[in-house]
Amino acid sequence: MTQAAKLLREGETVAFPTETVYGLGADATNTKAVDQIYKAKGRPSDNPLIVHIADIRQLNDLVAASAITSSHRRLMEAFWPGPLTIVFPVKEGVLSPLVTAGLSTVGIRIPDHPVALELLKEAGCPVAAPSANSSGRPSPTLAVHVREDLEGKIGGLLDGGPTGVGVESTVIQMVDDNELYILRPGGITAESLRAALPGKVVHEPQKETLHESEAPRAPGMKYTHYAPQGAMQIVMGDTPQAVAAWIQQDLDAAKLQGMRTGVLTYEEHAAWYQADLVIACGSLSRPETIARELYGALRRFDTEGITYMNAEACPEEGLGQAIMNRMYKAAGHSLVQV
Repeated sequence: MTQAAKLLREGETVAFPTETVYGLGADATNTKAVDQIYKAKGRPSDNPLIVHIADIRQLNDLVAASAITSSHRRLMEAFWPGPLTIVFPVKEGVLSPLVTAGLSTVGIRIPDHPVALELLKEAGCPVAAPSANSSGRPSPTLAVHVREDLEGKIGGLLDGGPTGVGVESTVIQMVDDNELYILRPGGITAESLRAALPGKVVHEPQKETLHESEAPRAPGMKYTHYAPQGAMQIVMGDTPQAVAAWIQQDLDAAKLQGMRTGVLTYEEHAAWYQADLVIACGSLSRPETIARELYGALRRFDTEGITYMNAEACPEEGLGQAIMNRMYKAAGHSLVQV
């Protein structure tokens, strides 16, 4: 831990676990250090980074006090430490411009993981940290995933075992203290946000329709993310049986064309399928298990050499909204309705 904190202070990059996924951290005030994040990941430079802090008092160094509203304070009391990133107007000249990608705002959170918190406290600086993977690949939920993508490209790696939530933080932005916009769904659901802010309007995210020239307001709003190397599509329909019948017929046809086939399904439906690889990604009755296992499942398709796969959709309610957001991106928004 001491060595990792020293590396951060010296302008190196360090991968570390959070309660969501592994992050690739660098001193958010050091432009040369932040540039190493973009280079290691191959990340587009117009994709802003989230800043991680260990103590809420650090917020005053990064954000004007007048910008922190009563709604912000209620959200921080309810969800920090935790998987909620709040977008604030940034204090000019404090952070590297690479962190904000040219925007006048910055996303900030306090992670809920003992290793992350200890590292941030010992480093003594705000740490910019996107997911510790090659850009576009499934996010890492194990240290071995970080090694697969970034070994030899980063300064260090703290192995803290498996992460907990499995999908990234929810990113939100307040407008006039009365309206909350969810810019990216994640570990904190829209229902939880409404419960924390009674009487306030909570706008749920729309399907991303960003034109290539538009700057994303938060990480994960642009580009294909989380994608396996093979072709993947999502299948949804009126009944699970209809979805399963279509998927199996489609996989059989792909198999005849010489493809290695895979299906991403759930514990309740796994026995319905025959393919080169059938992955039961958690249980529909416990969406948190799907979120926790999703990225590992997508990486396993690559490990097994699967070239063509279908994924069952799950209900877009609660945590399912974040799960489906990641699945849509992993499939390049390729969707079949049966």
